[in-house]
Amino acid sequence: MPKTILLTGATDGIGLETAKMLAPLGHHLLLHGRSAAKLEQTKSQVASLPGAGPVETYAADLSDMKQVEALAAEVSSKHEKLDVLINNAGVFMTPTPVTPDGLDIRFAVNTVAPYLLATRLTLLMGPGGRVVNLSSAAQAKVDLQALAGQNSRPLPDKTAYAQSKLAITMWTNHLAALYQDDGPLFVAVNPGSLLGSKMVRDAYGMAGGDLKIGADILTRAALSEEFAHANGKYFDNDSGRFASPHRDATQPKLCAEVVNTMQTWLAAR
Repeated sequence: MPKTILLTGATDGIGLETAKMLAPLGHHLLLHGRSAAKLEQTKSQVASLPGAGPVETYAADLSDMKQVEALAAEVSSKHEKLDVLINNAGVFMTPTPVTPDGLDIRFAVNTVAPYLLATRLTLLMGPGGRVVNLSSAAQAKVDLQALAGQNSRPLPDKTAYAQSKLAITMWTNHLAALYQDDGPLFVAVNPGSLLGSKMVRDAYGMAGGDLKIGADILTRAALSEEFAHANGKYFDNDSGRFASPHRDATQPKLCAEVVNTMQTWLAAR
């Protein structure tokens, strides 16, 4: 049966490849991107694939939480049910590392926006739904002051990225434990290291691996039976199996601290 799937960061890299992989399966795709022009190009490309189902586009800057709220509200207003949310959008390097709201943009886009989107759409999903969060092999202990935008200067790019990816893995585990059978399944996925995205090219100056490796695992996490009981788990596509994330992601108290820090910041906006 066709599913309704919201995919963030769908206009480039792994997101675009995932959209192209999902479309021929006939699912109803809700494609998010920051640029309306690139979204139209992506829609034209994806919707023309043989077997493609309906394709909608949603433009929003995920570094701006008001736009994240608006995105969730627009999806909720147009759909009675959402089957899958794939939080794929991400940032590594940028000339403007701090958002107007004072957050490091890596935490804003890679951690807080996915959390806000997931929590706003949980009721639309319910049991049987899936939230697939893009994690990474790069995970580093989270500085809660930095997560809350209280550090005196921006973190180095690699540090901020690795912390943001552990933070999304930690809130994945927290919400998985919180909802259990009463909400969607939450799973974190490392799609594979150094795949050939713009992010990797900009950060490391290398072509990178085949993006289809990442698209394939995101598609499987969204749809396949092998992930049907993956609530609260971490899939490491470098090793091709479920694995242990950074040890902090296995500590409920630490995961709760990450969530509390985000909630406090969101409430104070």
